[in-house]
Amino acid sequence: MLEELRPRKTGYYRSLPFLGPVLDGFDDWLLGRGYTLSTRRYYLSLLGSLERYLQDHSERKLHELTAEDWESCRGWLAVRDSRCACGVTTMRRYLEESAMIDPSGPEEPDPFRNWVDRYADHLGKVRGFQPKTIRQHSSTITRFVDHFSRAPDGFSLTQINSTEIERFIEASSCTRSRATMQHVVAHVRGFLRFLELWQHLPPTLRTEIDTPRVYRLEKPPRALPWDVVKAFLQSLERSGDSGIRDYAIFTLMAQYGLRPSEIVCLCLDDILWRSRRIRVLQRKNNKTLILPLTDLAATALYRYLREARRTGSPHREVFLASRAPYLPMKGTGVSQAFRRRVLRSGLDIPAQGPHCLRHSYAVHLLRQGTALKEIGDLLGHSLAESTCMYLGLAVEELREVGLPLPGGVQRRVQR
Repeated sequence: MLEELRPRKTGYYRSLPFLGPVLDGFDDWLLGRGYTLSTRRYYLSLLGSLERYLQDHSERKLHELTAEDWESCRGWLAVRDSRCACGVTTMRRYLEESAMIDPSGPEEPDPFRNWVDRYADHLGKVRGFQPKTIRQHSSTITRFVDHFSRAPDGFSLTQINSTEIERFIEASSCTRSRATMQHVVAHVRGFLRFLELWQHLPPTLRTEIDTPRVYRLEKPPRALPWDVVKAFLQSLERSGDSGIRDYAIFTLMAQYGLRPSEIVCLCLDDILWRSRRIRVLQRKNNKTLILPLTDLAATALYRYLREARRTGSPHREVFLASRAPYLPMKGTGVSQAFRRRVLRSGLDIPAQGPHCLRHSYAVHLLRQGTALKEIGDLLGHSLAESTCMYLGLAVEELREVGLPLPGGVQRRVQR
C-alpha cells in the first residue's frame, strides 16, 4: 500500500492523472513477488519520470497505449536515465499481467511478420521440434524478415532473391563463428523450404546458399583438469543466497555432468530423498535418468533448500533467482553465474561456459576406467560416436595403447 511507502505523499501519488489509479495495485503486485520495502520505494520514485513523460507526450489514456508507445517511452527515458527505463519495463509487465493493456498492442499485425509465427507453428506441429529449437529458428527468421523490412519500399515474399539472402548471411557472419553460421544457414534454408511448400518461392532458391565448412571434431571438447574443477568448487562462496545456490548448481554439474538446461528444469519432486536418488530429464533425447544422490550433492541441495531458496514459492523448480520476483532460473542465468564465479575464483580457467564442467566430468570418468557405453548413458548420448570424442583428451591413456612400429620401419627412422 502507498501509505507504507510514502505516508506523507500518498494523496499526491493517487492524484496523478495516468499512474495514480494503478499505483496501489502495482505496489501489491511487487509485494506479492517478494520485493523488499526499499525496492518498492525505489520503483515508486522511478515512476515519477514515467508520469511526466506521459503527460508531455501522450494524449491517450493508460489502457490505450500501444506497444510502440511503451517502447518509445522506454527509449526516451533510457537516454536520460537507464534506471527510469527499468521502471517503465516493470510497470508495463504489471499492466500486462493484470490484463489492463494488451501485450501486443491494438495495432494490426504486420502480414509479413505473420509468416514467422506460421513457420514456428509448422516447426512444432509438422516437424516436431522442441520449444527451444523453435525459439532459435524464430530468432533467426525474425532477423531475416527485419532485413527485408528495412528496404525503402518494403519486400513481399515473392521478391526474396539470392542476392538479398547472401547479404543477410554476410551481415550475420560479422559477429558469428563458422559453427554458428552453419545453424543460421540451416534456419534460413528451412524457412525457404517452408515457403516453397506454399508455392511462394521457386524450389531452387534454397540450394543456392553456401554452407560454411565445419569439420567434425575439429575442436576438442572444452574439458578442465579435474584438480581445477575441485579447486573451482572450493573457491565458491557459500554464504548468502546466491552463493549457496551457485555452489549447489555447480556441484550437481560436476558430480553428474548435467547440462544447464537440465539444471534449470530440475524440480522438487525429482529429488527422491528416501531412496537417495535424483531424477534427471535429459533434454536432448527426452529420456529420464535415475542417479544415486551422493553425499556431497545431497548436502549442497539440503542447505540450499533450507537456507537460500525462497520459502512459500509457488514454483516447483529447484533453483530460483536470488532476487525478486524469484522466478525459476534460465540456462542463461547459469552461464552468467558461472562466468561471475570464475572471475572471483582467480583460477586460470578460459572464458568458456559451464558446459566445460560436463566435459570435465566425462574425461574424469574415462581416466578412471569407466566404459564408454556407461559414460554415454550418463551423459544422455544417443550415439556412441558422440562419446568417443572424449578419447582424444585422454592423452596419457592413449600413449599406453600405442602399437610399436615394425622393426624395419624403426631402423629406417633411426637412419
